[in-house]
Amino acid sequence: MQAFSGTFGALSGRSGYVVRSGFCGRRVVGTGGFSKVSRLRKGFSVVKAVAAETKTATKEEENIDLPTNESNEELLRMRHTTAHVMAMAVQRLFPNAQVTIGPWIDNGFYYDFDTEEPFSDDDLKKIKKEMDKIIREDLPLIREEVTREEAEERIKSINEPYKLEILEGLKEPITLYHLGDKWWDLCAGPHVESTGKLVPKAIALESVAGAYWRGDEKKAMLQRIYGTCWETPQQLKEYKRVKEEAKRRDHRVLGKKLNLFSIQEEAGGGLVFWHPKGSRIRRTIEDFWKDEHEKDGYELLYTPHMANVELWRTSGHLEFYHESMFDQMQVEKETYQIRPMNCPFHVLIYKDGMKSYRDLPLRWAELGTVYRYERSGTLHGLFRVRGFTQDDAHIFCLPTQLEDEMTRVLELVERILGKGPQSGRFFCELCSDPNALTYGTGRFGFTKYEIMLSTRPEKSVGSDDIWEKATQALLNSLKNKGWDYSIDEGGGAFYGPKIDIKIRDAIGRLWQCSTVQCDFNLPERFDMTYIDSDGTKQRPIMVHRALLGSIERFMGVLVRLMQSNFDITFCHWLELFLPW
Repeated sequence: MQAFSGTFGALSGRSGYVVRSGFCGRRVVGTGGFSKVSRLRKGFSVVKAVAAETKTATKEEENIDLPTNESNEELLRMRHTTAHVMAMAVQRLFPNAQVTIGPWIDNGFYYDFDTEEPFSDDDLKKIKKEMDKIIREDLPLIREEVTREEAEERIKSINEPYKLEILEGLKEPITLYHLGDKWWDLCAGPHVESTGKLVPKAIALESVAGAYWRGDEKKAMLQRIYGTCWETPQQLKEYKRVKEEAKRRDHRVLGKKLNLFSIQEEAGGGLVFWHPKGSRIRRTIEDFWKDEHEKDGYELLYTPHMANVELWRTSGHLEFYHESMFDQMQVEKETYQIRPMNCPFHVLIYKDGMKSYRDLPLRWAELGTVYRYERSGTLHGLFRVRGFTQDDAHIFCLPTQLEDEMTRVLELVERILGKGPQSGRFFCELCSDPNALTYGTGRFGFTKYEIMLSTRPEKSVGSDDIWEKATQALLNSLKNKGWDYSIDEGGGAFYGPKIDIKIRDAIGRLWQCSTVQCDFNLPERFDMTYIDSDGTKQRPIMVHRALLGSIERFMGVLVRLMQSNFDITFCHWLELFLPW
C-alpha cells in the first residue's frame, strides 16, 4: 500500500488527473474532467475498476452451466417421476398421509401432504431412504385412461378427498399413472419409463414448508416437501454449490450489512426504506436513466399516485386486475384507488389536446411508483414488494413508424444494459497494482441475456392486419440488431405482441428486466386519435416499454451480483454513467 501511495501521489500531481473521495470512502484517481460531478451526491467517485476478488466471483459465475427443464425434457420427466416416487415413499411410511399435488419446478419438484404431524429432518432421511428403495425396484410407469366415474370410484375406495377435488377440475380423458401395481395418482405426465431410470445419488430432499391447499388461507395447511433431482451426482454437487453461493449473495442480508435499505415492519410488509447509501446508488441509477432517455428524445413525466375509480374502469384494470389492487377509498363522495400501473395516466396526457400525425412519435418516460397487493407470504426483500418504481415509458406513433421505434428501443436497451462507451482509465487506491484491475463487459456487469418474442394468443383484441404488422416490426427490429432470440408462439399479451429481455444474475437465475409491448387495447378503450395527413381521425400505435423493470428488483439483482464488493464494483460502472 505504501508503494501505491507514492504512485497515487505522483499521478495526482500530473495534469489531467483528478483525485476525489470514492463512494467507499477511499481516494480514487482518474483521467478526464468532472463535467457532471455536480449531479452526484457527496461521497461518490468515478473509477473503472473491479477488485481482484470480484474477478474471482465472475469466474465462478461462468462455471454455472446446469441444465434446465426448458433445455432438457428428459430432466423434466425425471423430476416429475421423482415427485411421484417421493409421494409413494411417504405413504409407505405414513399410511394416513393424504396426497394432494406434486409438480416439477425449477431445479426440482415438490409434493403437498395432509399429515397429522409436521415432517421432521429425521422423517426426510427416512423418506429419502425409502425413495432409493423404490428406485432400485425399477417399477414401470404405466399410463391408464379412465372415465370420470371410474376415477371417482377408485379415489373413494382409497379415501383420498383431495384427489376428488382435483378430479372435479379435470377434463376427460382422465389419466392415471401407476408405479408398477403398488401406487398410483391422477396425473397427465410426462414420466420416465421406470423408476430405475432415476439416479439416487443425484436426488436430494431439501426442506419442508407449510402451504395452504389451493393457496387459500381459509383452507387446510399442508406440509410441502421440496426436493431436487438431476441426471448425475456431479450436477447435484454443482447445484448445491450454486445454492450456497445464493445464500452468500442474499440481497436481504447484504442490504442490511451494507446499510442500503430496510423493510420496517412498523410500516408494513413489502414497503422499502432506502437508507442514505442506498439512496445515493439509486439516485445515480435514476440520473443515468434520465440522461439516456433525454438523449434519445424522451420527455419526462410526473403523474399522480391515485385516481378516480372510473379511470380504472375505463382502462379495464377494475375488471381484470382488481385482485392486485389495494382497496378503494372514499374522498368527498368520490371513490379513489391507488395506481397499480402508470399507463392510463400517460394516455390522459395524450388526450389533453388534439394530436396531428406531425406530432408523432411521442416518447414519454416516467419513474413512476406503483402499488400492488401481494400476499404477505409471497413478499421477498426487494424482489417481491407492494410498492415499487417502474422505469416506465410509452411511445405513441404511426403504424409506419413502429419498426424504427422498436429498433430505437432495442438500441437504448443495449446502451443501458450492454457495453457502453469506455474512455479514460480509473482505479481505486485499494489495490497496489493497477494492472490487477479489469474493465467490465457491461454497464451494470450483466453479460448474459435471454430474449423472447411472444406472438398473438388465441384470445386477443385488434385486427389480423395490425397484429401481423406489429409482430413483423418487432421481428425485424431483432433481426436488425442481429440478436439471438426465441419465439413463444401464442405467448403475447391479449392486447399486442411483445419482446421480453431477461438478465441472468450471479447465481444463474433469470430475471425479467426489459420489455417492449405493443398495445391495441388502451387506444380503443380511451378513444385515442390523431389527425392523419388526409384529415381523418386514426388510432395511434401505443407501445409500453420498461428497461430496468422495477428499480427495487433491479437493485436487488445488483446487490446479489456485487456482494460485499459493492463499494468497489459500484465505482466501476458508475464511471460509465458520465461522459468524460
